[in-house]
Amino acid sequence: MSTPIPRVMVPGSVARDEVFSIKAIIQHQMETGLRKDSTGQTIPRKIINRFVCRYGGVEVFHVELHEAVSANPFLEFYLRATESGRLEFLWEEDGGAVYSLSHHMVVT
Repeated sequence: MSTPIPRVMVPGSVARDEVFSIKAIIQHQMETGLRKDSTGQTIPRKIINRFVCRYGGVEVFHVELHEAVSANPFLEFYLRATESGRLEFLWEEDGGAVYSLSHHMVVT
């Protein structure tokens, strides 16, 4: 399996108190542990099981993911702009791997 690739779409700047959209996706196989390879061996479970967004160091959104989520999980959610600061995005995988991105957002 290749290394998962996370991406986000976040506006560079927003007006104070504006509600804005965040779109997050990670390129990931999301193996359920139920499929078999060409030799009949079970492909081990390996999924993104948690996604977290922090705004200014405070957790503002999180979701627990399970086997039923398709490959390349896409999430869209909304936040209210309160102050300029860093948005941090974390995808946690079975086995402890963590993939992250951050984005500095300016509130005008």
